[in-house]
Amino acid sequence: MNLNTLGLAHFFIEQHVSPGDLCIDATAGKGRDTALLCRLVGGRGKVIAFDIQEDAMRQTAELLAREGLSERAELHLESHENMAQYAENDTISCIVFNFGRLPGGDPQVFTRADSSVEAVRQGLELLKPGGVMSLSIYYGGPNGYDERDALLAFLRTVDDRRYSVLLSEWANRPGEPPLSAFIWKDA
Repeated sequence: MNLNTLGLAHFFIEQHVSPGDLCIDATAGKGRDTALLCRLVGGRGKVIAFDIQEDAMRQTAELLAREGLSERAELHLESHENMAQYAENDTISCIVFNFGRLPGGDPQVFTRADSSVEAVRQGLELLKPGGVMSLSIYYGGPNGYDERDALLAFLRTVDDRRYSVLLSEWANRPGEPPLSAFIWKDA
């Protein structure tokens, strides 16, 4: 396992996604999480992936094609805040978020507090009992701290009778290391 935010997220996801599952990559980016989810859900499962950038959707589609996973994914050039239009409540096994910006992309295009909090709120309802959510929160730089602060404030209000929320941070990493959050919906 890579000891970084992405490595932790992938380890968590691998423990909870099974063949045949329905999953969402809420922020497709370069497609790495989409591809991981496609491999885990197998030929009977499906992954719904979202991103607002055409370049991200192109990179995701190219990666899936190279790995022979295209048939397992449904790609949408759409904001993650609209994910509830593409899935029913209590049907999703895993939802993955990487908040911030597309590495190597336009630094002025990044996820925003209002749409991200709404996406997480919707995602909580979409998760089936026993489903999980992984959030990697990249902040600082052009996108600042608003989204990080809004997400952390929201996560502290999530109903503890229905969900368990774990927040983690790197205590000894310099700069503005990303934060990880993991959510389990009670079975």
